[in-house]
Amino acid sequence: MTLTPGNVGRTVAARLILAWAALSLLAGAAALYFEVGRVSRMVLGLARSEAERFTRHLEAIGPQHAAALQEQAAEFLTGGFVALRLYDARGSRVLEASDPGRAGDLPGRVREFPPAAAEVHEMRWAHGRLQMQLVVPLAGPQGARGRFDGVFEVDARTLAEIRSGVSRSLALTLGAVLASAAVLYSVIAALTRRLAALSADLLHSNLELMEVLGSAIALRDSATDAHNYRVTAYAIAAGRALRLPGAELRDLIAGAFLHDVGKIGVPDAVLLKPGALTPEEMQAMRRHVPLGVRVIAGSPWLHGARSVVECHHEKFDGSGYPKGLAGAAIPLGARVFAIVDAFDALTSRRPYKDALSFDAAMALLERGRGTHFDPALLDAFRGIAAGVHERVGAGGEAALRRSVRREVAEQFRLAAAGEAAVD
Repeated sequence: MTLTPGNVGRTVAARLILAWAALSLLAGAAALYFEVGRVSRMVLGLARSEAERFTRHLEAIGPQHAAALQEQAAEFLTGGFVALRLYDARGSRVLEASDPGRAGDLPGRVREFPPAAAEVHEMRWAHGRLQMQLVVPLAGPQGARGRFDGVFEVDARTLAEIRSGVSRSLALTLGAVLASAAVLYSVIAALTRRLAALSADLLHSNLELMEVLGSAIALRDSATDAHNYRVTAYAIAAGRALRLPGAELRDLIAGAFLHDVGKIGVPDAVLLKPGALTPEEMQAMRRHVPLGVRVIAGSPWLHGARSVVECHHEKFDGSGYPKGLAGAAIPLGARVFAIVDAFDALTSRRPYKDALSFDAAMALLERGRGTHFDPALLDAFRGIAAGVHERVGAGGEAALRRSVRREVAEQFRLAAAGEAAVD
């Protein structure tokens, strides 16, 4: 998703919804955990209280008292407990009883706990009913005299109150998370919109710097900076025809604007000389390439222009400068730019020459096929050259500047927006 001041609200909202969902799951799970603990303690308290009503009246436990114990158990099972077992001091089961109307097949499913010196309890859901199995050691004056093992079942009214309490707790927890997200949304959206606006301003400033710097150099040896805008327009069209990835296209654009930035260090006597240059003057002119690399090296944002700035005078057959690179060793952007730069030079009027026609310029480019220019890239440029040349020359320099600025800004804005959305 593109992060811009126009849609930053939707971006923030979508991310907060995801965050709210995740936090709701975590908070809901935590709230449920604590509610289950609270319910367990409450049910255990009820079970303990009722179990004591039975166990405190037991005078003796043993087979000889089975009839009396059974009678006591029948009376006891009219309350919250639905089943019980009694064990004597040796661990033998003395009594097992249940309320047939409520317990059903419960006795066959009640867990058998091993003998223990301390109380044991376990809560469970069974067929929509909340039950607590409670095992209580029974002590007497002479020591342990057995244990009570019973299953307590929460009545419908209490169960409804428990469910209501759990639902209320979860609703309050999720509502608190939602309210917090709503408050954070307005704060984060405002901050993000401000950040997006600042990013847009920074991008505009960087593009303006690139444009001004390139234009300033172009004006040193020409009456106009239109060359920079024309070669940039040609470079954009060629890059799109070649389906260059966004990053490579942006590097090509920056290189097109700044390809001759090193000429800032070339003496006027050499740069503005109307006639042919001597070998010494040619060496001085060629130094604009390393000088240009040094200029852009001070700005990480302009670093993408380096491949074009450094290699736009290389030739496909290796006869160019400054490194004598050949073929694919020349960066792709520099190979593309060599074609569009030469095409614009041929089709533009200069103080020392008239502009060539489109056909004449393309014929001269063909003469450089395989020597000066990459044949495959030259074929791609030939496919779009006529249309771009007509469009570039149609509206005058002012229209050209507006068009190029718009395309360049859009290309870099989308890149910056995409990176911000990923972050």
